[in-house]
Amino acid sequence: MAAGPVPPVAVVSGGGTGIGRAAAAALAADGMDVVIVGRREDVLRATADEINHRRPAGAGQVSWVRADVSDPAEVAEAAEVIRQRHPAVDVVVNNAGGSVPAGTDLPSLAAAWMESYRKNVVTAVLLTSALLPMMRRPGGRVIIVGSRVAITGGASPSYVAAKAALNGWVLSLARQLGPEGITANVVAPGYTTGTELLTGRMPAERHDRIVAGIAAGRAAEPEEVAAVIRFLASKESSFVNGQVLGVDGGSLPVG
Repeated sequence: MAAGPVPPVAVVSGGGTGIGRAAAAALAADGMDVVIVGRREDVLRATADEINHRRPAGAGQVSWVRADVSDPAEVAEAAEVIRQRHPAVDVVVNNAGGSVPAGTDLPSLAAAWMESYRKNVVTAVLLTSALLPMMRRPGGRVIIVGSRVAITGGASPSYVAAKAALNGWVLSLARQLGPEGITANVVAPGYTTGTELLTGRMPAERHDRIVAGIAAGRAAEPEEVAAVIRFLASKESSFVNGQVLGVDGGSLPVG
């Protein structure tokens, strides 16, 4: 019997929880084989098992690779594991990131800003660069999960600056990779529930204040952000390149 067609392959960093988990489930539902990457083996295994257990007919398989995507050596090892499993990578979703608390003295500020850049920018640069030799040409997709705060400034300064850096980097990526048939775009979520960045850390008063500034009158769900990632990973997004797509429910004017 002849082998069937090889499913497209997506790699999702920070794929064990929140937006990354929702993106992995959405891409697998579209028939992609998805590799989720993250630091915690137990979380990755549980997420892959749960998505695979409930996947419908025709859905892709979710597997995992443990790696700290801010560590060059671990990223190189993860890329080699992925290369051995799959002949090519069609989609890279750079979702890993996080905020870093900062002190007020100069050494603490320097450490926090460097760590924020490492968590939110270096992670995406390393994983994308490691997988680029394997990416489908034409048809590859680089998707970066940024944040609406890069425009509003509504978070810690180091986090805002790091997320803003991604908006600039995607322009360079689009110019670099566009001639090879690979697109690069940023998805910029607004206030989103069910993420490790916010779960258990958002006072009720601040939650109400943020929601009051959202036209939709509520926070986003990770699945709603994943739906935009799903579009950018599809063939239908072939002429969307170098863009920052907000998923924020609409921002109300101040005053």
